[in-house]
Amino acid sequence: MSHTLESVCRTLHEKEYKVTPQRQVILKAFLDNADRHLSAEELYNLVKEKHPEIGLATVYRTLDLLAELEILQKMNFDDGRSRYEFADKELHHHHHLICVKCGKVTEFEDDLLESLEAQIARKSGFEIMDHQLKFYGYCDKCR
Repeated sequence: MSHTLESVCRTLHEKEYKVTPQRQVILKAFLDNADRHLSAEELYNLVKEKHPEIGLATVYRTLDLLAELEILQKMNFDDGRSRYEFADKELHHHHHLICVKCGKVTEFEDDLLESLEAQIARKSGFEIMDHQLKFYGYCDKCR
């Protein structure tokens, strides 16, 4: 699913939420950095450069709302901050490589766990809905 400012605003309208100027600025900054896994603080630092009137609390509230509406997915990479990325219910969740030195997060799409999921489901009778896999180590620059 391709995320645009218009599609996210349409979703907000459909759910009867206002698209305030502050939300638009935050959404635009997030969309412009959609390849990154931004924390609220990182997004705030991007936004405040051009819009110093927007506070950190507004960024937090907007991210929480977008996560609640399943536009964004809130993720924990064990670095003390929640990070966000666009949610995509149509695709199987990708996985992450997390550098423990610089904090860089890299996505990878290979899903080698499907056969393991099937085996676990067959043996346990457990219906697996999804999984997440995180590898922690050193990126090529920090190694």
